[in-house]
Amino acid sequence: MSTSAAARPWHELPAEAAGALRPELTDVAREIIAAIREEVPGYARPLDGPFGRGLVAGVEEALRQFLDGIEAGGSVPRSRVYVDLGRGEQRAGRSLDALLSAYRVGARVAWRRFSAAGVAAGLEPEVLYALAESIFAYIDELSAKSAEGFALEQSAAVGERRAQRQRLARLLVRDPPADPMSVEEAARAAGWRLPERLAALALAEGDRARVLPRLPGDAIAETVGEVVCALVPDPDRRDRRARLVQAAGARRVAMGPVVGWSEAALSFARARALLDLAADDVVSAHGLIDAREHAAALLLRSDRRLAAELAHDRLAALDALPAGPRARLTATLAAWLAEQGRLQAVAERLHVHPQTVRYRLAQLRELLGDALEDPDGRFELELALRVSE
Repeated sequence: MSTSAAARPWHELPAEAAGALRPELTDVAREIIAAIREEVPGYARPLDGPFGRGLVAGVEEALRQFLDGIEAGGSVPRSRVYVDLGRGEQRAGRSLDALLSAYRVGARVAWRRFSAAGVAAGLEPEVLYALAESIFAYIDELSAKSAEGFALEQSAAVGERRAQRQRLARLLVRDPPADPMSVEEAARAAGWRLPERLAALALAEGDRARVLPRLPGDAIAETVGEVVCALVPDPDRRDRRARLVQAAGARRVAMGPVVGWSEAALSFARARALLDLAADDVVSAHGLIDAREHAAALLLRSDRRLAAELAHDRLAALDALPAGPRARLTATLAAWLAEQGRLQAVAERLHVHPQTVRYRLAQLRELLGDALEDPDGRFELELALRVSE
């Protein structure tokens, strides 16, 4: 026996067997449908609409193709009704269990009715034994086809759901913001509950494959420009925060502030700006980088031109010096501001004698005037130094 015949034993049945069984086809189909409705809870409902038409068509087509295969002694053209039945179960939100149970019920009824018809027609016992094997092998094949359809539809649904969530992520971070009703409608279509609080993550496209699969399952993501944006609900919960840190690992993943979903664009803008600062080594950090911990750096970079103008204006006197003196006085100024004017602490920070610090401070007062004595002046000098780093 060939491999094909072993897999489909009905191809080995004599053609006259189909002739003996075909008159029973309509009655067997009706009995199978009645038994399915009685024994399979998921199908205990009126046979109207697409469900009923699909069930009746599926049973009749299965019996007809079974008999056609016996008569042909080989493969016959197959419809996709069984694949479509599997797809329909997935679309209806049901598991495949009910459909597979219906197939088993159908096989039992078909064997009882067809064996009786075969005996009445005088079929040999060996033919009847082969008929029993064929019926159940045939049902196994139909079950496999429906399982294939179920998996195909499940895969398509997952793909469509992913696409809907990507569209939602892009809508949430759009600037200017999208209409709230449009966002709510898109969230319903995507099956995503709009959270009260969320944060945007920004990461490089090259890190997508390693970071996104490790994020919480309710995170949604999309590529915006050249940056991957992920929106994570409730990121401040301790367990979720740990999950984000683990997902980032040693890769740079910037997290914007935690905001309401209507301000997701703001959170993403901050996260993207922070990622840029990290890439430029303005922020020396890897792993999960929180915007709240780098607010000053973000503020200074929010208007780069204004920050550059401030630095140029406040440090112009130092910029006019030769490189060596400029570097020494700039370092002294930074240490003096950081140590709030404590002479000994400044000397220790710079590894020089306090008298050297006094000498340099005298030079700074001559160059910068009253700025060292004025609180606002000192604040602006510190900002200028940070911008120039």
